[in-house]
Amino acid sequence: MLELVSPDGATIGTAEKLSAHQPPGRLHRAFSVFLFDATDRMLLQRRALTKYHSPGVWSNTCCGHPLPGEPPAAAAARRTHEELGLTPTAVVPAGTVTYNHPDTISGLVEWEYNHLYVGRADHLLQPDPNEVHETLFASPDDLTRMLAQQPFSSWFRTVLAAALPEIRRLAPNW
Repeated sequence: MLELVSPDGATIGTAEKLSAHQPPGRLHRAFSVFLFDATDRMLLQRRALTKYHSPGVWSNTCCGHPLPGEPPAAAAARRTHEELGLTPTAVVPAGTVTYNHPDTISGLVEWEYNHLYVGRADHLLQPDPNEVHETLFASPDDLTRMLAQQPFSSWFRTVLAAALPEIRRLAPNW
């Protein structure tokens, strides 16, 4: 289950996860995490090939949905640990962004009120293979090349652009 929200982010109900993503979609709460190593490289993950939504594409460090009533920051920390086996440090909120991105491959819709977080991570990852196919730490140049050559989640560019002001406070070369 996940939280349905109004355009200003107020909780208005709940829905089963898959039903909220079926066209036309229902606006719901989400979170996106961007973590960086000590040399300011961004931790990216390639989603597991078995995921029903956006399998095998690259995306930000971690993203997901809080459980109904769960604070987004707590959900972000929980899922980052569950997916990647790490506990981020120096995590700060980086605002919110709302978007509506249909996924032409799966036919699902990402209509989300997304809470953004930026922080630090070390290299001691233990990815859950049911969630994550692979990971890498990318410099800005690496990411530019990857965006031109690799498939990314439909939401990645939107959440990255919205989080950039806070990303640049943490990692100025971005």
